[in-house]
Formats: sequence, C-alpha cells, structure tokens
Amino acid sequence: MPSSIADIRTDYKLQTLNEADIATNPFQQFTKWWNQAIDSKVLEVNAFTLATISKTGKPSARIVLLKGYDENGFVFFTNYNSRKSQELIENPYAAMVFFWNELERQVRIEGLVEKISHQESEEYFHSRPIGSQIGAWASPQSTVIPNREILEQNEIQYKNQFGENIPKPPHWGGFIVKPILFEFWQGRSSRLHDRIQYTPQHNNWKIERLAP
Repeated sequence: MPSSIADIRTDYKLQTLNEADIATNPFQQFTKWWNQAIDSKVLEVNAFTLATISKTGKPSARIVLLKGYDENGFVFFTNYNSRKSQELIENPYAAMVFFWNELERQVRIEGLVEKISHQESEEYFHSRPIGSQIGAWASPQSTVIPNREILEQNEIQYKNQFGENIPKPPHWGGFIVKPILFEFWQGRSSRLHDRIQYTPQHNNWKIERLAP
C-alpha cells in the first residue's frame, strides 16, 4: 500500500454527541441533524449509500437519493427491474448510510423494505422534471447495453411517443425502508468517536452508546 494513502487521516473536532443532548425518538434526532445539515449547506444532503443483499448472500451498495421520510420510514424511487430492486424483492432488508462530511457526521439505518403504494409513486413521478420522467422510460437500468446511443435513441423515441403527457412506467416506483436500527455517529478526536444506537424496545426506543 502506498504510504501516501496510509497517511491520509482527519482528526475530527467539530462537535460532540452526548446522551443528555439527544432526542428520545430517533426520527426526531434525525430531523435535528437533517436540519443542521441543510443549514450547513451540506453538498447532496439527501444522498445516501443503500446496501442490499441478493438471495445468495452477495452484498452490493450504491448511492441513491432520499425523497421523503416520516415516522413510517425513508422513501426513495427507482426502476423495479434494477439490480437493487430485485435484491430488495428477494431479500427485503437494507442498510442506509448518510455521510455529512461538513459536520463530521454519519447516520446508519437498518430496516425492512417494501414498495410504497402505486398512488404515491404516481404522485412523485409526475412531480419530476420532464427529462427525468423520460429517463425512467429510456434507461433499462442495470442491464448491459452496447453503447450510449441506445439511451439517446430511446430518449428520442419516448419524447416523440409521449410528448409532455408522460405516464409512469409500470416498472418504476418507490420503496420505503422501515427502520429497526439507527446509529448516530459524531467524529471525535483520536478516533474516539461518539456512537449512539437506537433499537426498538416495548413500543419505545432503547438508547445505547457503542464503542468507536
């Protein structure tokens, strides 16, 4: 390993995370940190890593965009024929990680996954820019294609076919991750980071500190 890579490190010193200062409900704690990330102008604040597992136990991960959340869970949208969707259908559990570098924070969430309603997917699809709506039709996500021209040809085809009245593709929609675990991580000096975990317990949330 090149020594220049091994020597890369950051000593985190911005903030602390103490049990006395956190919310008793993890959704409220997420909202507190979310609002602080918005106020701090975190780049791509709604981007998170989504990790899935195939039916054979093979993991995969990618960056997706959060499009909504409440105390039912966290929602994102995708092509239901994509690799991540097929893995979620086969094994409906996922892990999410938000990393907000500007605040030296990350949030880990693990949960059960299910599709949202057709109506909710329809409403969000038609709120998207026209180009994004066409893109949902033009891209056979996760399949091998011979060249980029295929995408460009598909884009032209669907623009001509639909005009500005674009229906939601039947293979496109939303998933919701329903959390069974939260972890809030605040970077601290000397790698002695703060880690606070929430897990369900008797219709409430159990709060524990984890060693970094």
